[in-house]
Amino acid sequence: MQAMSWHINILTLFPEMFPGSLDQSLSGKALARGDWGYDAINIRDFGEGVHKTVDDSPYGGGAGMLMRADVVERALLSIKAPGRKIYLSPRGTPLNQSLVKELSEETALTLLCGRYEGVDQRVLDAHEFEEISIGDYVLSGGEPAALILMDACVRLLPGVMGNDDTHDNESFGSATGGLLEYPHYTRPATWESETGKAFSVPDVLTQGNHAKIDEWRRAQSEMLTKERRPDLLKK
Repeated sequence: MQAMSWHINILTLFPEMFPGSLDQSLSGKALARGDWGYDAINIRDFGEGVHKTVDDSPYGGGAGMLMRADVVERALLSIKAPGRKIYLSPRGTPLNQSLVKELSEETALTLLCGRYEGVDQRVLDAHEFEEISIGDYVLSGGEPAALILMDACVRLLPGVMGNDDTHDNESFGSATGGLLEYPHYTRPATWESETGKAFSVPDVLTQGNHAKIDEWRRAQSEMLTKERRPDLLKK
């Protein structure tokens, strides 16, 4: 990663939503160390008139309101180094681990969080925003999606997780070959649930044969991926 810290600019109507949960745990410690940083820019500060209007009705009719291109542009141009510009949108490119890794290697990102029925297309075109989706569903705004993208990227920054090999062994990681992660177990070796059912750690994990453990883990990853995400096997 770069010597300078990774920086995120967030264009939002609700800057108080940031950094949210990213101020806690390992990501919070990394933020305090200066490993990454953010600026939440309030789009309403650039709104029209006394009431700081940021939206208007869409041409052609239809339900809801749209965020104005001129207002969003003024907010964007207030950022000195916007870097790669991203609009969080359900119609965007699906966010996956490969794209997360790519974004975490950028120097700076600017995330545009839409509200209402979205953003005037012209500002997206004029400033060449790329659109990224976190899934096939619709949220009330782009802020939760921005936090998810940020969380996924921050944990890949050097030193944030403590052991940089950790994420390689997770679902979609290089060590799992892009498959889902295998199950994990810890003490006690036998555990009885309050449901009355007893569960034991698979024997192979307690016998110290690392070749067989690796073989078991690979088989579990393949089985889970086949059951839950067969599309990953095709890739």
